Amino acid sequence: MTPEDLDFLRTDAGRDLIELAAGLDWSRAHVVSSTATVRRADAEHAAAAIDVVTARARAHGRIRGAGAMLLTDEAVQQATAWPVAALRAERLAGRDVHDVTCSVGAELTELVRTAGRVIGSDLDPVRARMAAHNVPGALVCVADALAPPSRDAVLVADPARRAGGRRIHDPAQLSPPLPDLLAVATDRDHVIKCAPGLDTSALGHEGEVELVSLDGSVREACLWSSGLAGGVRRRATVVRTAAAGAPGPWGPARLTADGVAVHVEEVTDGDDDEVAAHPEPERFIVDPDGAVVRAGLVRHWARRHGLRQLDPRIAHLTGPRIPPGHSGFEVLERCRLDRKQLRLALRARDCGSLEILVRGVDTDPDVLRRSLSLSGSRPLALVVTRIGTSAVVFVCGPRTRATGDQPNM
Repeated sequence: MTPEDLDFLRTDAGRDLIELAAGLDWSRAHVVSSTATVRRADAEHAAAAIDVVTARARAHGRIRGAGAMLLTDEAVQQATAWPVAALRAERLAGRDVHDVTCSVGAELTELVRTAGRVIGSDLDPVRARMAAHNVPGALVCVADALAPPSRDAVLVADPARRAGGRRIHDPAQLSPPLPDLLAVATDRDHVIKCAPGLDTSALGHEGEVELVSLDGSVREACLWSSGLAGGVRRRATVVRTAAAGAPGPWGPARLTADGVAVHVEEVTDGDDDEVAAHPEPERFIVDPDGAVVRAGLVRHWARRHGLRQLDPRIAHLTGPRIPPGHSGFEVLERCRLDRKQLRLALRARDCGSLEILVRGVDTDPDVLRRSLSLSGSRPLALVVTRIGTSAVVFVCGPRTRATGDQPNM
């Protein structure tokens, strides 16, 4: 989007063009005719108006208030989902905050609800102007994230993790580079979002590393400075969304907005982690949420829920029940990692579809599944794991999710 496009879209004529585009059918069968309709109304600004409409549709449920915002599809794809951003803003309540990579203002939208003074800046002048339009409660300017114009505000940053459609794995290649950003932020409180697979051990970060999952998908690793961490070094934040008013897995919702209830379970390295290994499974095998696993808090989470580890080095847990809000597998049979034995066991149970979980064993689930020649009608699961020095397979019932209320501890 050009500066001229943005100027136009903020006028009455621009709003009318967006409204025209929003009323058309953008399914694959009608995209050509709908594009032609918008171009007949204004050929010069049609592409920008269509981009806004497409971006608003993508942002629905992801950014609060997106239906009235000026957005680009690229910016929306990089935006943090509002439940995650809102929980971060909750931790920063009352503080002055400066989002130095504010883009079109998705994070600012949540910060202005809780923080004191909110500043946003971006190196892209068009995106900065869009953020100012979208979040009038924030002070927005054009600035380099590595030279922030604020002094005492908490620095919030989300370095770009994609370039040319490809994910960047080297912290030094992010935009701005993560080592440079940490150097700039070293003397002030800061919160820096990173990819969840990032190895933070080589960064010299001395505060908290928070792993966040949303509805079962690990979304980000967040680096909190020591001044904001409260003594915590590792935290897993497990977020589940549900319809407002529906029973939650962990008691009352932490947040409710736009008909969505946000339920949260947190575990930190300050929690008790005394858990015994139990090489023989109890009724269920439980695979912890990915945020718990990546945060290295499996034992802490197991202790909370009365579970035990099958092996002290492996994240598969076992217990008499599945913790509320999580899923697990009822154990039916134990086997060796032998294709012939597994084929016979699955055939005897009329298995037709199979979920396979692998930890600690060099086995490709897709290759294993194809080799088992499934022909039955029942859905089952295999948990392939290592206990001691041996590879073990548990034939299990299909994934089961536990519901019910449990206080968040």
